[in-house]
Order: sequence, then structure tokens, then C-alpha cells
Amino acid sequence: MYSREETQELKRAFWIEFAEKYPRKWLLYNTKIKDFTFKFFIDNKKAQVSIDIEPKDDAKRIAYFEKLESLKNSIDEEYLKDLVYEKNYYLENGKAISRIWVEKSGVSISNKSYWDEIFDFFNDKMNALELFYEQYDEYIKDI
Repeated sequence: MYSREETQELKRAFWIEFAEKYPRKWLLYNTKIKDFTFKFFIDNKKAQVSIDIEPKDDAKRIAYFEKLESLKNSIDEEYLKDLVYEKNYYLENGKAISRIWVEKSGVSISNKSYWDEIFDFFNDKMNALELFYEQYDEYIKDI
């Protein structure tokens, strides 16, 4: 087990190395839709790239989710297969959000031998999601 400080340093080193391997500005929070974000996630079991839809207004959250769901065939054929669509995804704090994500299991931030594999996964999947969003953002925003 790592101490808290060692864990923080490991995470910092991971993200610095990722930024050095793929030096670009990611879309992430800059979608121009409030509470509609692209996220990277890594722990000791899996890596994920996701779109999180978190408006406080459930009707708005569901409307954005359904817009994305309506584009599922286009996303699968043109950008990214194997996405998981979950209209009601519950965070650890109990908050319901909508999430669309792709996951790579069997990798760990604690094992540096996986880092290049994770970096490539993050780059490939997030790039595909961003290209999709760039193509369909006006349609998605129009709720």
C-alpha cells in the first residue's frame, strides 16, 4: 500500500507523463453546455473515458442523454464502438447523473508498466469522443 503522499505523487507523475506523451488541450469541461463534461478516470482496476451529464434539472439531463442515445448508430459506425449508455448512473455520493463511457479493465495506475497502454487508450477514446462531439455539438445543444 502507498501512503497518501505517495499516492498523490504517483497520480501527479501519471498525469504529467500523459500530458508529455499527448501534449494537447482536451475538451473536458469546455463543451459550452453547463454540467456536460468529458472525463478521464483511472484507478487500480480500470481506466475510463466518459461523457458525464450532470444538470441539477433531471429533465434537462435526460434530454441531453436521449440526444446522445439517438446518435448511437452514428457513434458506433463512425467514431467509437463499445460505449456503455447509462441514463441513471449513481455516483458514490448517491447523486444520479447520466454517463456514456468506454472502459479498459485490468490496468492499474499503481503499475507503471501499464501507463503507456492507458495513455494510448485515453488518447484514442477521448479523441474519438471529441471528434464525434465536434460533428454533432449543435444538435446536442439544441434541447
